Parts: sequence; structure tokens; C-alpha cells
Amino acid sequence: MLYYFFSWLDTTFNFPGAGVFQYISFRAAAALITSLFITMIIGKRLIHFLHKKQVGETVRDLGLAGQNQKQGTPTMGGLIILSAILVPSLLFAKLHNIYIILVMIATLWLGLIGFLDDYIKVFKKDKKGLSGKLKILGQIGLGLIVGFTMYFSDRIVIRERIQQSAYVPTTDVFNVEGGVATHDKARIFSKDAVKSTKTTIPFIKNNEFDYSHFVSWLGKGAKQWTWLIFIPIVIFIIIAVSNGANLTDGLDGLATGTSAIIGLTLGVFAYVSGNIVFANYLNIMYIPNTGELTIYISAFVGACIGFLWYNSYPAQVFMGDTGSLALGGIIAVFAIMIRKEILIPIFCGVFLAENLSVVMQVGWFKYTRRKFGTGRRIFKMAPLHHHFQMLGYHESKIVLRFFIVSIMLAVLSIVTLKLR
Repeated sequence: MLYYFFSWLDTTFNFPGAGVFQYISFRAAAALITSLFITMIIGKRLIHFLHKKQVGETVRDLGLAGQNQKQGTPTMGGLIILSAILVPSLLFAKLHNIYIILVMIATLWLGLIGFLDDYIKVFKKDKKGLSGKLKILGQIGLGLIVGFTMYFSDRIVIRERIQQSAYVPTTDVFNVEGGVATHDKARIFSKDAVKSTKTTIPFIKNNEFDYSHFVSWLGKGAKQWTWLIFIPIVIFIIIAVSNGANLTDGLDGLATGTSAIIGLTLGVFAYVSGNIVFANYLNIMYIPNTGELTIYISAFVGACIGFLWYNSYPAQVFMGDTGSLALGGIIAVFAIMIRKEILIPIFCGVFLAENLSVVMQVGWFKYTRRKFGTGRRIFKMAPLHHHFQMLGYHESKIVLRFFIVSIMLAVLSIVTLKLR
């Protein structure tokens, strides 16, 4: 909203300083600061309100150290995170941008599913919360919205790279956040934007893969059926990542801090993918208008860091499914939009490990129970962070070490921009 207001001031009255809102970097910084401010203001008041209403976490006794102390800690703190993401985005982002619209829908959609789950647990006193089938149906619904929009919308396009061998005149320039950049005998992009089902493959030169290859065996005209492959993949990614974030939210600050690190990584990808000069220099896919997502992910990071103020050990508030499902959904949809979904197993490595630990534990237990009559376990407890708790590691040590692993994976992900 402020973007449009200051743009009007700049074009109509040439108002001093109003032009700074044209810069993505300025608006991203403003969104991050605003997000932190909102988290601090709302957080303290909401925690007090939840305490007053006795909206506390019900903790099952699993024999974990320090578990009983968590009993009664206010939950549904995801409302703080959602507010701190959406308000700065509404203020500083271009609201007509299709990518901003799509990620806002994802935030509200999964935030609502998580809120219903928390509401049933807290107010209806039903520990099971929203049934797993309804959660999956909700995630599938979001996957269909994102998948169909990504595939069919004419506003979601890329610019193909072309090899320019001849001299390109210096009058042919590209705007770079208010400045200009010339290019000479460089790899540049076609002037015409095109619909594409291409995505990015890490560690491969000319690292683009087209989902249409999956249906090429159908022969001539097969490309029109690519959506039959693309949309189920989108649905799977959203389910996997949102549930991964949900499973990771088991120790104070773990999901919050990990999500902030992932958000910073996605912010780098969004900025360079939406900037024609950086995309050209890094030899990566140029996706027009995705630079605007930098504002959204900056608010996301600010919300996570601000929430960590209250959620770090010992936690004063838990995000609940309201926050964890939304955070995972935002990460998944964001990665799909900037066409970095194949990199998810790397920069979301902690989420992946938590997911796999549960799948392996449940699968092995059921298999051994059928075969031997008694179920056996791979880990002392799943998800993975509880396994380390059972080994005797302190909660804060586990969280910090998971943060270190997340940072290493984030660096590795960013390095893939050049390491091929």
C-alpha cells in the first residue's frame, strides 16, 4: 500500500525521497524491520492474553527431560508470526504481483488449517485436533491452487537465455533498481517472456530441467499434458515441507530458527532470479517479477527472528500448528515459484531428516511387528530431535547444533549458483 502511495507522490508531485520506494532492497529492509517491530509489540500482548485465557499447551508425558515444565505454556503463537508477515507485505510489496498474491494465499490457507487444529486442541480439549485426513485435503487444495496457477497463468513466465556472439551496443541497457547496466558480448535473455515448465537442477551446467520431458514418450503434442505431472509434484512438495516444519516444531526455537535460515536462503535466490543482471552473471534462469518476493521473505525472516525472542529456550509461547504449517507452506510455495524446488532437500535438510526419521520409525516398527510379532525401533524416539533428547543431550544444545547444520546447508545451497 505504501508502495503505491509513495509512487503517486513521486510521479505527481516529485516528492523528495518518495522514489526510494522503487528500490526492492529498501522495501525489503523496511519489511524486515517492521516485521520485527510488530512481533515485539504483538508478541508480548498476545502472550499475556493467552495466559489470561489459559490457552496453554497440553503435553503428553513421554519421559523427556524438561517436558513437564512445558505444560501450560501458551500456544497458538503462530498468530504473531502470521501478523508479522502479512502486515509488512501489505505495506511494502506490490500487491498486484501474482507471486505475492499466491504466497499470501498459501500463508492464509495453511494458517487457517493450523488455527483450526490448535483451536480444537485448546478450546475443544480434543488432543487429536484436526484429523490428519482433513489436513492433507487442505494441503492438496492449496497444491491445486498453486499448481494450476503456476502452470496456466499468463502472468507467470520466464525469459529464455540466448547466446550473443556479436557486439551488443551499450545503448541496450537494463534497469537495475534505479541504475543501469550495459552488457557486451554477453549471455543475455530474449526480450519475449514465455510460459515454461522449466526448473533448476543443482550442480549441473546449464542447469535447467523441463517437466515436459516426463511426458515426451507420449509423442507429438505430449507437452500439453505436462500439467498431469507438474501439479501432483507441487502437491507433494507442499505436503512434505509443511509437515516437515510441523514435525520440527518440537523443541523451543527449533522450527523458528531453522525457518529463518531457510528464509534467508530463499531471499537470495528470489533476488538474483528476479534481477536480469545477476541472473545473466550467474547464468541462471531469469524469472521476471520474482524480485518482489524478496519483500515477502524479508518479512518472513523478521517474523521468525522476532518470534524467536519469545520462543527460544525456555519458551514463553509455542507457535502451534497455526505457525508451523504456515511456515512450511510458505517455504514450499516460495521455492516452487522461484523454481528451486529440487534444491529443497538441501536447504530444508533439517525438515527432511525430521520427516524421514518418522517415516523410517513407523515403517520399520510395522514391518518388524508383522514379521517378528514385536515392533522394533530404529531411533529411540521420533522425530529425530527427540532421539537426541533420549540420548541425554540438552534441548538447547540440540537446537543450536541443528541451527549449525541448517546454516551449512544454506551455504551449500547458495554455492550451487556457481558450483557446477
